[in-house]
Parts: sequence; structure tokens; C-alpha cells
Amino acid sequence: MQFSSHSNTEKNSQVSTGDPSSAVSRSAELRHHSAATSDHRGLINATGSSASAGQLLANLVRRSFCLVPVVMLLVCAGCQPPADTSADSGNKELHFAVIPKSTTHIFWQSVKHGAEQAGEEIGAKITFRGPSKANDRDEQINVVQGFLNARVDGILLAPLDADALVRPVKEASRAGVPVVIFDSGLNTDPGDFVSYVATDNFEGGKLAGEAMASVLGEKGGDVILLRYEQGSESTHQREEGFLYSIAEYPNIRVLSSDQYAGTTTESAIDKAQALLNRFGDEVDGICTVCEPTAEGALRALRERNLAGKVKLVTFDSSDSLRDSLSAGEVNAIVLQDPVAMGYQAVKTMAAHLRGETPEQFIDTGVFVATANNQDDENIARLLRPAVSGE
Repeated sequence: MQFSSHSNTEKNSQVSTGDPSSAVSRSAELRHHSAATSDHRGLINATGSSASAGQLLANLVRRSFCLVPVVMLLVCAGCQPPADTSADSGNKELHFAVIPKSTTHIFWQSVKHGAEQAGEEIGAKITFRGPSKANDRDEQINVVQGFLNARVDGILLAPLDADALVRPVKEASRAGVPVVIFDSGLNTDPGDFVSYVATDNFEGGKLAGEAMASVLGEKGGDVILLRYEQGSESTHQREEGFLYSIAEYPNIRVLSSDQYAGTTTESAIDKAQALLNRFGDEVDGICTVCEPTAEGALRALRERNLAGKVKLVTFDSSDSLRDSLSAGEVNAIVLQDPVAMGYQAVKTMAAHLRGETPEQFIDTGVFVATANNQDDENIARLLRPAVSGE
């Protein structure tokens, strides 16, 4: 399935590295390739739709229950009608379930903040629940099933695995519970969900590659791409975007791009140390595609007194990564907007229930922070996104 290009990608994609004008110009040169490579990127399109014929039939059946003899009601006592997903269902408070990949990383608390903000604006109840570990597919599936059993009005899901979460999403579709996918894509039919709200992760990966090329300079060098977790669609797109971009620089050689760090900082430390042991002084730069992997790579570099010497480009912010950016140990951080992601996901679901047709893909923007631009208003906001409870 193709991922259509969007006019707001250019204005939402900014890079400022050692030579910001050069990096921006290279992004512009490559951007026309996005549509041509959309099949390779594997991102999903989602089509918003009004109530299906099946839902209308189910509503008619539900309204006719009062005419059925008591004995038939007893026979059907175990049956559940589809959820009432009409935005005009009286004054009933809407109840949305927001299911992140995990509940431990600060990124998801910012998503929660945005979702709660939108929920307050539209008068919807927001329940935020997800697996405790970002690789626990079974737990996330169970969370989805639990919300289906609870008959929520809509589910907002960040699939931690692009394949494993297909079945529960299809079950939600059959049950008449609409699903908005956010953050990370799903390998299923567009008709199974309402819309996809996320960063253009392939574009983010390209920006990471351009940032790496900029900090390495004209002489280039040898770099490592330390991947995140197999099955994670969002990080896979970043990894492929990085490799696509780096391929445009003949003076940069990729030493390794097939190693996965895993979902924790501890596992990332081990994998980064193994790669540094293998390649030693050959390594000029490392790219990681999420915060826990970056933390692990940074610690491994510090243990070898290589922090600040080996260039480090990564995704997503944290207190320690912000400090490391100022100290020169991290050279660039590709930033998402998690608050906007949560906010737009809830607003998209509400629009669908009002009978509107949301966009197939809603791009929440991607930016690059460096030591030079970290105090700019928008970059500073994204380096320190609001979290739930603030």
C-alpha cells in the first residue's frame, strides 16, 4: 500500500546541523523521491468512512429487540450488539481507549497529555492503558481485547508490531468499534481503521542521514546504524530512510546496519559495545532511531572515552540526551511531536464519529535539533514536550 506525499511535509521537516543550509537543500533534492519509494517504505494509508451497511443493519436489529419474545431474548443473551459509534447518540459521554506501545517511556506520557487535552475539549473520557514493556505483543493484544469487551466508542492504537496487532484490529472493525492507528503503522487493509496519525518516519530517517553527513563533513567516514526492534514499523521506516539518504554520500560507508538493540537501554548498551569491539577505531558515527537505543549507545561510547569523538545522531528527546546535545556528545536529535500526535488522534476519532471523512494520513511533523538551534522556540518545546499531569 502506498503512503501518499503531503504538502505539509516540507514545512514540518527542518534540519539544522553543522551546515544547515546544505542539509536542507539535500532534503529538498531527495523529497521528490518519497512518492516513488512509498511502496518500499510500506507505510499504510487509512481511509475514513461513514457507518457501514453492516452497522446500520446491526442498529436495526438492536432497535427491534423490544419486539422479540422473552424466550428469544434469553437465547440471545450471550450476544453483544456492535458499539454505538454515532456522535449523535444522545448526550452520552464518548469513551476512547488510548493504547501506546508501552507506558514506561516519557514519549508516551506526552502522547497521553495531548490525548487528554483533546478529550477535555470535546468532552470525551480518555482511558490510557498499554503494555509495561515495548516488546510485549501479547499484553498489547490483551489490552485491545479488554477495551473491545468494555464496548468503548473508539480505540486509538500504537501497534508495537505491524503484523501481530492485525488480528485484534480486524476484530474491532467487525465489532463496529472504530480504530485510529497512531505513531506506528500496521500491515492491514486501510478499511480496517479510520486514519493513521504519525510522524513521516521515512522522512525523519532521511533527515538523520543528512544530519550525519553534515557533522562528518567533506571527508565523510564510517558509520553504524544500530536498529531498534524487529516488527516496529515506525523505527523500520526511520532506518530505511537513513540508509536511503546516506547512500547519496559516496564518502560515507555503512559498517553495520543489521543489528537490533532491543527495547531497553541495557540491551542497547550490550549491542553497542559488541559493535564497538568489532569495528574499533573505524567507527566515525552512530545513528540510533529511538531514545532507549541512543541512551545505550551513548553509555557505551562514554565507557570507551569516545563520547563527543564518535558522532551520534538519534531520535526523540530525554533529559540526559538534551544535556548531551549541549555538551557535544550528541550531535543531532530528530524530534517528533508526541503531544500533537495524541491530540490529533483523539480529534480524528471524534471527527469520524461525527460522520466526517478524516485524511488518510495525518503528518504531525518532524524536526532536527542541534546545539545551534536548541533554544529556538519550537525546537525547545519539542525537546521538552509536556507530559500528562503537568
